Amino acid sequence: MAPRPARHPSPRVATLRHRWGALLLAAAMAGLGGCGKTEVTPTPAPQPTATAPTPVAATRAAPASDTPEARAAIDTFLQSHWARPADGSGIRASGPGLEGAALDVAACAACHPAQYEDWRHSLHSRAMGPGVAGQLVTMVAADPASAESCTRCHAPLAEQARSLAKSVRSRPPATATATTPSAGNPADRLHERGLMCASCHVREGQVFGPPRRDGSTPGAGTTPPALHRWSASTAFESSRFCATCHQFEPDGFALNGKLLENTLNEWQASRYAREGVSCQNCHMPDRRHLWRGIHDPDMVRRALTIEVTRPTPADGTLAAHLRIRNTGAGHYFPTYVTPRVFVQAYQEDRDGRELPATRQQWMIARDVKLDLSAEIADTRIPPDGQAEFDYRAPRRTGATALVLRLWVEPDAFYREFYQSMLANGEAGAGQAQIEQAHRDAANSGFVAWSETIVLPAVAKP
Repeated sequence: MAPRPARHPSPRVATLRHRWGALLLAAAMAGLGGCGKTEVTPTPAPQPTATAPTPVAATRAAPASDTPEARAAIDTFLQSHWARPADGSGIRASGPGLEGAALDVAACAACHPAQYEDWRHSLHSRAMGPGVAGQLVTMVAADPASAESCTRCHAPLAEQARSLAKSVRSRPPATATATTPSAGNPADRLHERGLMCASCHVREGQVFGPPRRDGSTPGAGTTPPALHRWSASTAFESSRFCATCHQFEPDGFALNGKLLENTLNEWQASRYAREGVSCQNCHMPDRRHLWRGIHDPDMVRRALTIEVTRPTPADGTLAAHLRIRNTGAGHYFPTYVTPRVFVQAYQEDRDGRELPATRQQWMIARDVKLDLSAEIADTRIPPDGQAEFDYRAPRRTGATALVLRLWVEPDAFYREFYQSMLANGEAGAGQAQIEQAHRDAANSGFVAWSETIVLPAVAKP
């Protein structure tokens, strides 16, 4: 894995810990009197367990070159590819023939339209969305070290750092995004593109990528493409390529003895690593630039196998059992602290209305305090692990069905984070962006799976 400085909570986060703790306490106390909400019966959190593994349907086997020598070559490549200058100025992509506007995604799209379309709809294209951009408006000048810790993954190039600094000075429109950037010279808006093509593929004017599909690479006598020089590396097929932004270093920030970001380690400890199923197999199938994950309902469904024991009404009580197994994710489900997944069960009447006081729910998440001072609970499901849930409640009068569903809030942590910034007056000049980010996070939830079980009619006395 390419080395990088250990990431810790920024000085801004550390400074706000005590104040945020008070804010959270106040919010919790205020929440006790919430009105207009469905009554939810609290239930104990399940403890995930491991189960016997099931076969993995890999879309591509491990490369034949997966030898100690090949791994060493990949490590050497990644150390150079992701190396950052000591001054924090960012990775230099520019070089002869690839400078300024030539680094913009529009230039790549001319010859790579399919990859561009995938990227355009991906979260990588929104890596510099309103939540990050809104914080950087003031952070770039007030706390450059923290700003650099954000941009190293959200906009890692030196050229993006320069365009960001220029943008902050000129206060660009708050509505600019990667796919609808602000007007002007493309070189002056590279930061708006987030994690763009050049972020992974261009270093000092040289274009890098994986070997061709048949495994071949350009030979010494190969004529390069007209617009750029191209060099192949199997590092692009390795999960370690993704680790720079999806794995903390061993001495990085941890809670309860676990690194806050630990996806690569979770994968390495799983059978997926042993069977040669890489990050790219699932998140870039057939080399598509999709990077779908917890925000995508289909990806969530593919990760899980859900088994339901039909409810057994007895003595006026409904009892049902739900088992959720992580059979498709090569890391914990979910892997990071930002999402929350809720298992919900409730009774409904003949018109499909939820009956009050019948809902029970359980959370699958790594729940941490908003100021990152402590881990509250960790109920995530490891690869090939499972969690079980039991619904037991009196059958309400008029209940005709039991509804079971999986509700996913992929941006739950961010929603609370942005809400605290707004409530505490921390948004500053980025107020409009943070408000938009809060709306986006609040509206990101979805039902990933549901099943409605019709209940037997109640016998008349």
